[in-house]
Amino acid sequence: MLVLSRRVGESIMIGQDVTVTVLEVRSDLVRLGIKAPRDVDVHREEVFLELQRANRAAASPSSAAVETLAEDLSEVPKVRSRARQTPPAGAAGSHPEPA
Repeated sequence: MLVLSRRVGESIMIGQDVTVTVLEVRSDLVRLGIKAPRDVDVHREEVFLELQRANRAAASPSSAAVETLAEDLSEVPKVRSRARQTPPAGAAGSHPEPA
């Protein structure tokens, strides 16, 4: 981790597009201003972690949903595969080999 000291009004650059400026310092509170392109997401850590948790939860089905799906699928009739079979020699529709 890089540790820097800055005073009010001073900034740091992250890459070429992100500027972090110290706006105010009060006892145990530091206010930061962040200037970044619109396509760069900027979140407080606790908000970012909650977004990740919510995304994982949304992407993972509940066990009740899995059970319901399994029950629904068990009620669907099974479809037999109609694999093409070669008729036995001499059967109707078979062709004798040329001599």
